[in-house]
Amino acid sequence: MKALRWGLIVVTVLMGLTGTWRLVGPRPDAEVGAVKQLHFLRAAIEDGADHQAQGLFPEGYFFLNVLYGLTWVQVATARPEYEAEAVREARWSLDRLQSTDGTAPFTRHLDPPYGIFHAGWTNWLRGAIATLDSTAMAEYTRSSTEIAKAFEASDSPYLTAYPGQAWPVDSTVAIASLALHDRITTPHFTQTRSRWLELVRQHLDPATGLMPHQAEPGPTGARATSQSIIQRFLPEIDREFAQSQYQLFRDKFVIGYAPGVREFPKGQSGSGDVDSGPLVLGISLSATVVTAGAARLQGDPLEGALLRVGEIVGAPITGLTTKRYAFGVLPTGDAFLAWSTTARSPGSPTADSPAVHRLTWWWPLPWLLLCWLPALLVAGVIHLRKRTSRTPLH
Repeated sequence: MKALRWGLIVVTVLMGLTGTWRLVGPRPDAEVGAVKQLHFLRAAIEDGADHQAQGLFPEGYFFLNVLYGLTWVQVATARPEYEAEAVREARWSLDRLQSTDGTAPFTRHLDPPYGIFHAGWTNWLRGAIATLDSTAMAEYTRSSTEIAKAFEASDSPYLTAYPGQAWPVDSTVAIASLALHDRITTPHFTQTRSRWLELVRQHLDPATGLMPHQAEPGPTGARATSQSIIQRFLPEIDREFAQSQYQLFRDKFVIGYAPGVREFPKGQSGSGDVDSGPLVLGISLSATVVTAGAARLQGDPLEGALLRVGEIVGAPITGLTTKRYAFGVLPTGDAFLAWSTTARSPGSPTADSPAVHRLTWWWPLPWLLLCWLPALLVAGVIHLRKRTSRTPLH
């Protein structure tokens, strides 16, 4: 019995020390941790994790593969020694997106082909590869021109992803891919981007001033699932507009003291769905992870807070060559986290902007209490049992 008590004390104290270190200790190297996650993800994809993800939500296969390739490019942008491996792995990812499995959920006859979701993300990956490998530029220019023509032929800034359905976030990614093209080579799409921005400003959600969650078949209010990705890509398109939109998003969706990101604006409530996943007290875990990457690009210290909390909630297991969160049961979550942890513009040596936001200094305190709660409970139970055993009988 005594050995059991000591065992519980040691385990819970170690839990408290580990959580404390993850909250307030030095942050580990983002790229080193991401490479270990990527090694885990490559093995998981080869074992069919992307096909399994497709059974969970409509773009599961696509997201797992595209984020795998994009994260490799981000790692190589910061660490040139990984460039050859990154190009090889990102091209492998691109091939999977363009395969029969990659295009199966989408409709070929849309403009652009397979819809703006598939076209936009695929083109963003092409552009990311082109920042490391100039031989990818010709294909990148061709696909960018095709996307630009689709936007120029539309009266709406939001092109369709599936027949009769359009989400602004998908068009944002596509326009960002055109902006990346103009940044790394001769500009071709300045007018297309300017026209798109003008139309976007005319179609903002009146309740929040942000881009709506869905545009077709009818506009719906802003939601964090799409906003977190929008905020990640807007800085590529227009820095000033991105900063104003990010401030609105931060004010209306971010809970700074948790910290976390609500799926619906403050003052509104709703249920989770296939886009957001299950909500925890109104907080979207997926949007929280993606927001960390957007915050990094905006120079917002919220990024560090969100990722530190993720280290506690995700309970990562780190080996010599791999790293996985939540025991690796949801590789797509690892992919989003690795993508956010290493967030930067492809080809840009700078990961973020000068800090212009603040976070409450005491945000770690509730999490520290949570980390040490098991140890406090064990100590309290042991103390109570000792007092009870010493109480004289009358």
